[in-house]
Amino acid sequence: MLHVSWTPRMMKLSFILALFIGVIPIVSAGSLPTGGSWAPPEQMPSWVTPAAFVILIAVYALIVFELVHRALAAALGGIAVVVALHVVGDGPDLGTVVTWIDEETLGLLIGMMVIVDVLAKTGLFEWAAVQAYALSGGSIWRLSFILCTITAVFSAFLDNVTTILLIVPVTIQISKVLDLEPVPLIIAEVMFSNIGGAATQIGDPPNIIIGAQLSEQALAGNTMLLGQGISFVDFIVHVGPAVVIAFAPSFWLLSKLESKGLSGARHRNVDLLRLRYGIKDIQLLKKSGFILAGVIAAFFAHSAFHHPLLTVATIALGGAVLMLLVTSPHHVEEQLEAVEWTTIIFFAGLFIMIGGLQYMGLIDTIADGISNAISRATPENRLMVAVLLLLWVSGIASAFIDNIPYTATMVPVVIELASDPNLGLSLGPLAWALALGACLGGNGTIIGASANVVAAGLAEESGNDISFNRFFKTGFPIMILTLLTSTVYVVVRYAINWENSFNPLGNLAPVLIIGTMMIASLSLTPYVYGKFSGSVDDTEVE
Repeated sequence: MLHVSWTPRMMKLSFILALFIGVIPIVSAGSLPTGGSWAPPEQMPSWVTPAAFVILIAVYALIVFELVHRALAAALGGIAVVVALHVVGDGPDLGTVVTWIDEETLGLLIGMMVIVDVLAKTGLFEWAAVQAYALSGGSIWRLSFILCTITAVFSAFLDNVTTILLIVPVTIQISKVLDLEPVPLIIAEVMFSNIGGAATQIGDPPNIIIGAQLSEQALAGNTMLLGQGISFVDFIVHVGPAVVIAFAPSFWLLSKLESKGLSGARHRNVDLLRLRYGIKDIQLLKKSGFILAGVIAAFFAHSAFHHPLLTVATIALGGAVLMLLVTSPHHVEEQLEAVEWTTIIFFAGLFIMIGGLQYMGLIDTIADGISNAISRATPENRLMVAVLLLLWVSGIASAFIDNIPYTATMVPVVIELASDPNLGLSLGPLAWALALGACLGGNGTIIGASANVVAAGLAEESGNDISFNRFFKTGFPIMILTLLTSTVYVVVRYAINWENSFNPLGNLAPVLIIGTMMIASLSLTPYVYGKFSGSVDDTEVE
């Protein structure tokens, strides 16, 4: 008989492969909570919702004060909500709890982590870091500006989690080369990943949810909303301008909040850097680059083809398997071990906690409050009240509650509001306010958006921890600023009835105002790029 000695590494590899095999069919079943075989009680006791609030506060206290690791805190929160539901009555079984996990997010993370690890071995990130440094002329601020701009553009056309997985390794590498503290650069990139991701339907998971559930196909059975479905182009037209307007002000505030970490200069011999940090394996780069290009193309295509297996998670996982098959079919342990399992565990625990809190009525309480507030407003003010409430409540809530399950909960509320003939609200403005609030609100805390958590995990792996308070110091003010600029945008574009206002331009007025704001932001961007490029630390290192 053949005896196999199972080393810890072999056991870990077996677990990872099992997860790869198991995640794909799970993803195809859908990523939103479905309830499984468990049905919650028709009416929860009065103490359940306050208990949900206590659990949420306790978990965030553990994270904020760093009493335990955030992955452990999320796991404890998930256990607490499941126990609370069992105290109420027959609680959820394991099969139901698993459905609360957004497997789409986990599958995307696992697949892209493997792909990025293979790419890292080619020397591509080091090469890109040197090119970014050469463009910056040695200025740390200009370097951060370049990296953030790249991040924002990529995040608009890729999932922002994917963008972070690609850009953060570059940042860590260039920080090592230049002897910089990488945390300010990473935080800045996360900010603009969430800002840029808001511009398109595929840029941020909340937008993916909104676009899928508010499309013409999804609303086909709702006679009240016929012809109001939103498309990929609608996101660019209606949300894109708000992102452009927020660009220059966000960079300005970033330069103030991170003035210490993003100022000064580092002077290096660029030619020597290019020799030292060039491409290490051109053949591996060609193979992995071709597969990555295919994965990115599939990301663009998946929104146009509706098939249960064509999701961002299965695309990423399939790309990872193909990359391993092509580049290292006999030695995959090292690449698979690149998966940030603490990040995966954090997400799983967080999704379970939020799923339980939904059944405990906490998130529904927020939604009901919005509905009641809108109903009490006068007919002429209802649209303004609706868009402002959705924008700000979604922004603040998404800072402290992961924006993916929050958005999944709020989309039915938006449909209900737009379907109510007594309110007379259009679907589009409500959807855009929700998208802006959920995406931009993710910048508020380190757990507000998936990209934040992924960046923190990558930073931790490199020995650079990003605490809750450290992220909050920069993220929350930038969140408030972008919500303020978005407030002006949605009020001007949607909430004011320009036909009835006393202006000679009529409906042309919002076009001119918004166009002027966009031009002003774009015009000020070069000024912000050059204004804060001072040199306080000029060190020549060959």
